[in-house]
Formats: sequence, C-alpha cells, structure tokens
Amino acid sequence: MVPLWMYLVVAAALFCVGMFGVLSRRNAIAILMSIELMLNAVNINLVAFWRYQAPERLNGQAFAAFVFAVAAAETAVGLALIISLYRRRKSVVADDANLMKW
Repeated sequence: MVPLWMYLVVAAALFCVGMFGVLSRRNAIAILMSIELMLNAVNINLVAFWRYQAPERLNGQAFAAFVFAVAAAETAVGLALIISLYRRRKSVVADDANLMKW
C-alpha cells in the first residue's frame, strides 16, 4: 500500500507545475492547460484523503466527480473565449485579451 504522503507529494508537485505554467506563460491555451493540471492535483488530493480517511463513504469520489464536471465546463468556456480572441485579434497571447474590457 502506498502511503498518503507520497500522493500528497505528487499532487503538490503537479500543482506547482500548473501554477508555474499559469504565472509564466503568455499563450492562453497553455494557461488553460496549466489550470487543468492544478485541478487534477486537487483531484489527487481528494481521492487520496478519501482513501485513507473514510473509504466506506463516497465523499471523496463525489467531490472528485464534481471537480471533473467543473473542469469540463471551465474548458468549454475557456476554449470558446480563446477562439473568440483568436478570431478578433489573430493571436492567442493573453496580453492581447484587453478587448474584453470594452
């Protein structure tokens, strides 16, 4: 059996990689993928804590399914915004997204 701390280390590393991607990238698609990495790290934490704290209940799995649903909706809305940005500006650089202020 794999100990809990190993899951937490993997999830923390994945979250840090995602946060680095969000903070360092200019490409909107890369930022969206980095946010997905961060959400997957949260899912690893939810399932790991569920497995080690209360495996007889389905709380962790239910929360993980909810996070998957939120991630799917976020991806759909994010890609729609990126496509709209590309059609208007012919670029997916996040700095060019200032058109949404108007």
